[in-house]
Amino acid sequence: MEYSKLLDLATNLGYELAMCGAETFRVEESIVRVLKSYDIEAEAFAIPNCMHISIEPVVGRPLTRMRRIGSHGIDLDAVEKLSNLSRRICKERPDPEIAAKWLAETKAQFKAYRFPMYMIGNFLGAFGFTFLFGGSFVDALLSGCCGLLVGVITWFMDKLGANQLFRTIAAAFPMALAAYIMGKLRLAGNVDAVIIGALMLLVPGLLFTDGMRDIIFGDTNSGVNRIVQVLLIAVGLALGTAAAWTCAAALWGAPAEGIACSYTVLQQCLPAFIACIGFGLLFNIHGAGMILCALGGVLSWVVYQDLVILGAGDISAYFLAALTASIYSEAMARIRKYPAISYLVVSLFPLIPGAGVYYTMSHAIHSRMDEFVTQGMHTAAIAGILAVGILLVSTTVRLYSTWKRRKNAT
Repeated sequence: MEYSKLLDLATNLGYELAMCGAETFRVEESIVRVLKSYDIEAEAFAIPNCMHISIEPVVGRPLTRMRRIGSHGIDLDAVEKLSNLSRRICKERPDPEIAAKWLAETKAQFKAYRFPMYMIGNFLGAFGFTFLFGGSFVDALLSGCCGLLVGVITWFMDKLGANQLFRTIAAAFPMALAAYIMGKLRLAGNVDAVIIGALMLLVPGLLFTDGMRDIIFGDTNSGVNRIVQVLLIAVGLALGTAAAWTCAAALWGAPAEGIACSYTVLQQCLPAFIACIGFGLLFNIHGAGMILCALGGVLSWVVYQDLVILGAGDISAYFLAALTASIYSEAMARIRKYPAISYLVVSLFPLIPGAGVYYTMSHAIHSRMDEFVTQGMHTAAIAGILAVGILLVSTTVRLYSTWKRRKNAT
């Protein structure tokens, strides 16, 4: 048996999954399952920036591979294609050369939206979310323009290889300053809604979701690594917007707070759908899957809003909405044979507390320390309860899958 070639195959497959933004458990399980399908016992250990694979052949010394995982983006369509390839290899067990050829062919089939579509995704994401935070139609258009600014800066920073913290500050500062200028010119009625709508583009929703799922599945090192990245990005958002507010206040006085518009739950459905379509473009989701992901986002938001209207507490409403998003994602994943993360990250995005991060920062720069502590704790509680909702559903599904697999084996 060509152990070295099989190990290279599994390593390359895991590396490509990691570079596309797949969860740690998916990377490790794909490596182990491919090798196990060839009756090779393997150990795989992965964290967001490195992975290590080891096998012990029947004859000969153990073989190992280590790959460093560099800076990468998010490509959920590629994750789906590579997951399907992993299942195909496990089922058919081709020669290593043929399997390596399949991997090359799969990579050649990767589809990516061009830059104009990427910019449209930024515009739609900011435009749609502005309505959910009380902005008017004009505010939404202005937020969409700020989203375009975020998109250009983020794209440029990616090309330069800037680190995540600097990239976040570099995008948040000019975006927020532009929004404050629009407010000064009386173009924007609710500057806060304009900023929050565009700020959602920088909120690390996938990192947060992946981090929670890694911790749930026992990959604590990877999960903590991702959560630390989430916290650093939150700090970057706070620093960028705080610096913009300070500049605006020094130039023409403290920006005035706008009046939030009120919409019915039904009126919020279309903006939520548009926003989720925008994020579907940013996460490179294609075909009917994008519509289904966006519908999941609408569903989770409607559940949250309806529960609040019925008198449920804010934290309880977030928890039940997260449960709904998780159940929907797991169901769609099994119906369409598509990774659950694609549905989960978009379905959960309307619930990510981007507004909480913004208002926490706002209280801090205004020296309202009591409100700062209260808002900060509330935002942390929302993030925590979303994680609990994901945990309950994912753990239940995983336990059921394990029980079913063992039952079939006996």
